[in-house]
Amino acid sequence: MATGKILRLLILAVSVHFPAHFAAAATVYDVRSFGANRDGKSDSTEAFLSAWAATCAAPGRATIYIPPGKYLLGSVNFTGHGCRSKSITIRMDGTLVAPANYNVIGNNGHWIFFNSVAGVSLYGGTLDGQGKKLWTCKKSGKTCPEGTTSLVFYESSNIRIRGLTSLNSQMFHILIDGCRNVSLVDTKIAAPGSSPNTDGIHVRRSTNVTIVHSNIGTGDDCISIGPGSTHLWIENLSCGPGHGVSKIYSISFNDIIIHLMTSLSV
Repeated sequence: MATGKILRLLILAVSVHFPAHFAAAATVYDVRSFGANRDGKSDSTEAFLSAWAATCAAPGRATIYIPPGKYLLGSVNFTGHGCRSKSITIRMDGTLVAPANYNVIGNNGHWIFFNSVAGVSLYGGTLDGQGKKLWTCKKSGKTCPEGTTSLVFYESSNIRIRGLTSLNSQMFHILIDGCRNVSLVDTKIAAPGSSPNTDGIHVRRSTNVTIVHSNIGTGDDCISIGPGSTHLWIENLSCGPGHGVSKIYSISFNDIIIHLMTSLSV
């Protein structure tokens, strides 16, 4: 599919509905109160995991707040198993920064991993995967880690992502895997056109996924669609640089409607 276009793509589309987020007061957990440091140099991994544990244990609506600043994180696994709260909001005004040494997380498969969560909403903020040094290593022919995906939602449901920016992921920027009812709105993804295997959003084994009003520029597919994906709606996507919207492996599409709108220079 041509790049540098505004795309409107419907694949077996259905409406996705989410409840109003501020119908009731939520308990707010500021990551700084758990020891997170916003200098971008001190490791805040344990502080973020502690903030998640407290939020997960809350009996009602709960919010994790990430204030302005830079927060250095290693690989984190936010699991929904045993969560009391069924409505968790993560509001980010800051930037999460991956370790500069790509070996720290380069073989872990994921950087920020949400496993079996439900009713999670992520608003704003920036993820900086710091992938440039790993790309250089790969181009040199040296032995390098495979690289990691910046943000993964796995076996999760009723997920809302709005206003998120993802920069320079080592590999894929966002992976939606085995999920249902996922909405990505106003997402910005950026990596150089020369960056290897940095797909913007990869969707597989998922249903009812909506991607709208997003701007994606990478060295690989802007959006890639894997096996087992159904009821996918992509609308008003600005893509470039990148390889457009691609399907991989053996999958078939039915009832596809594509409208190519205003052309953008890339």
